[in-house]
Amino acid sequence: MSSVAVIDYGMGNLHSIVKALQHADPETEVICTADSETILGADRVVFPGVGAIRDCMRALNESGLDAVIRRVAEAKPLLGICLGMQALLTDSEENGGTPGLSLIPGHVVRFAENLADSDGHALKIPHMGWNQVHQIPHALWQDIPQDSRFYFVHSYYARPDDANTTSATSAYPETFACALAQDNIFAVQFHPEKSQTAGLQLLRNFLRWSC
Repeated sequence: MSSVAVIDYGMGNLHSIVKALQHADPETEVICTADSETILGADRVVFPGVGAIRDCMRALNESGLDAVIRRVAEAKPLLGICLGMQALLTDSEENGGTPGLSLIPGHVVRFAENLADSDGHALKIPHMGWNQVHQIPHALWQDIPQDSRFYFVHSYYARPDDANTTSATSAYPETFACALAQDNIFAVQFHPEKSQTAGLQLLRNFLRWSC
């Protein structure tokens, strides 16, 4: 039986991602853990997160999980979700500027103030709700229709240095990168565990992905 470790560093509703992974592939052992050896011993690793990136990075650095994630990124499939995606980049504007893990070169920036849609209606920050995702070919999009909707909750978004690492885009109202891919790392701004059929398929694809 293959296994996937969900990193528990004290931030995020891990119950929903664990249940979604179990539903996506009942044959995969899903382990929610903060233990370094267990994480490194799993076949695949999920790095989730919600909240402030300063708290995220502090928790990772104090626990030593920052080094564990870097080792995972060198050896096996790694899926970053929401804050877990943002933490993979070089730094974030949030909390006055916060260094990230620097696994994917780029920066995390806040949506501009006074956003409006094409009809002039004000758009709220955080960006919250369902939005279309336009895919760029990758194994994790298999069997997911182009421009499927996924569920977002965020005030900041990734701006990668290399456009070739962008694996999908969305718009609010301007186009932004909502999925990144680099070697054995795949990361998404949206929440696949809250995105019904399309989200479950993405998780299923990850659990079958051999990069």
